[in-house]
Amino acid sequence: MIFNDLNFLENLPLETYPDHFGTAKKPKHRSKRFRSNMMLNPLNLKHLNRIDESNADMITLNLEDAIAPSRKKEALYNIALFLSHMEKSNSFIIVRTNPLNEGGYEEIAFLNDFGFDAVRVAKVKNQTEIAQALTLLAPDKELHISLETKEAFTNLSQLRIDERLTTANLGILDLLTSLGLPQSIVTLKNPTIDYILSKFLVDAKTAGIHPISFMFQEYNDTETFRAWCKREKMMGFESKACMGPKQVQIANEIFSINKYELERATHIKNIFEANAAKGINVFMYDEYEFIDEPIYRDSLLILNNIQGK
Repeated sequence: MIFNDLNFLENLPLETYPDHFGTAKKPKHRSKRFRSNMMLNPLNLKHLNRIDESNADMITLNLEDAIAPSRKKEALYNIALFLSHMEKSNSFIIVRTNPLNEGGYEEIAFLNDFGFDAVRVAKVKNQTEIAQALTLLAPDKELHISLETKEAFTNLSQLRIDERLTTANLGILDLLTSLGLPQSIVTLKNPTIDYILSKFLVDAKTAGIHPISFMFQEYNDTETFRAWCKREKMMGFESKACMGPKQVQIANEIFSINKYELERATHIKNIFEANAAKGINVFMYDEYEFIDEPIYRDSLLILNNIQGK
């Protein structure tokens, strides 16, 4: 927990919040093992108070659509207050701002000096908006985007104009609205949804952007959430947006490298390198049959992921 007691916040006037900001600044997050990205509402103080001990690989503090316009400043100040008293966290911390022209500019400028890892900008459409966000953003922070518009969906592979843009989060419901498609098609094995997921994944990977699949909003339906995670892992995804700890637990389990995959990758790496030292890059091996350099590189990718890159 960040604060032992939250009672002092119950009747704290909003205008006095800055007087209580601390000086703590958590170290930059180093791990790149991103299986789960849990969204939190910064108006929920109890949840905000535990972001330093969460099992989520990533935590997104949401200033956008979950916050009523009349309470956005309160949410922004809550984030600043808790971040400024947090000395460490196991999670990569992201702040999801409003669209740049709807308060995002001011939110980024206000938060730049606080201790977190990335800003996620909503409703991005083009390279111009990416450039504007990067101009505002402190150089030690990553830029993430919410892919929620048909323009961004069409142009994702061209959006990475700077290496600080590292991650794209698929906002499937807003994207469907932008495309003029009904949200009711978000069902397992729907061909249109499979196409959207596949295009998002491949375009993001082509651009060198890490893709995070969409949030499943029926929180208590863990069986269907698990099925989505399994399907998305089969497609090639490594990360899933989550609503809370139950979904985090499932995503962390599904998107982890299992024991067999780890042992196989380690074995192939070792035997390939031993043979390559003798000038042999293609050979048959009883347990795994044919092994060549592409299979070796795939094993390196698996080991790289399990080690957190």
